[in-house]
Amino acid sequence: MTRNSKPPEFEQALDELEKLVARLERGDLPLDEALKTFERGVELTRHCQTALKAAQQRVEILLRKGGKTEVEAFAVTEESGAEPHDALSRPAPEPASDPAPEP
Repeated sequence: MTRNSKPPEFEQALDELEKLVARLERGDLPLDEALKTFERGVELTRHCQTALKAAQQRVEILLRKGGKTEVEAFAVTEESGAEPHDALSRPAPEPASDPAPEP
């Protein structure tokens, strides 16, 4: 992504990233081209991660509000290395088990 170009949509970025990986996996690129391809892949990976974090935050906001669709501001920047709260991938609490009565 150049500084003047608009970043691609998530699906477009993911599709391009998959194609770049396939090209690199073939192993037939000259070193200079392989490095440029890898750099582009890193850019696309960061873009996709940022888009996923933003989507996850939106879902978390909706879940916290009990499904109410009130607008709430949130910020995600590509430079931000902070991990979002991960409400969706937390393990479910263990179900309470009643001890079996002893005979």
